[in-house]
Amino acid sequence: MTETEFNDLAESILDAVEAAIEATGADIEATRAGNVLTLELADRSKVVVNSQSPMQQIWVAAKSGGFHFALHDGQWRDTRDGSELFAALSRVVSAQGDELVVLRASQ
Repeated sequence: MTETEFNDLAESILDAVEAAIEATGADIEATRAGNVLTLELADRSKVVVNSQSPMQQIWVAAKSGGFHFALHDGQWRDTRDGSELFAALSRVVSAQGDELVVLRASQ
């Protein structure tokens, strides 16, 4: 995929993550600066989601570690365990924020 194609897809996925956060009604502040989406949880800790154009990946940084997601068969999958991006983000945000948060990609 070209860099332009990746950047378009990455922009869409960051938009979708932001919309999914807003749809939960959880006490999470989402702020965006370019290709970086910062999620500030109620305890003021942060989860950062950003695109990495050279690697063609979406990266997530959280207290529990760093996660890299690559596009496989139309889904963003963790490069280590194969988990889907929204499921992984739900798990990470819920654990870090000590509040059940279920993120879903809009259809």
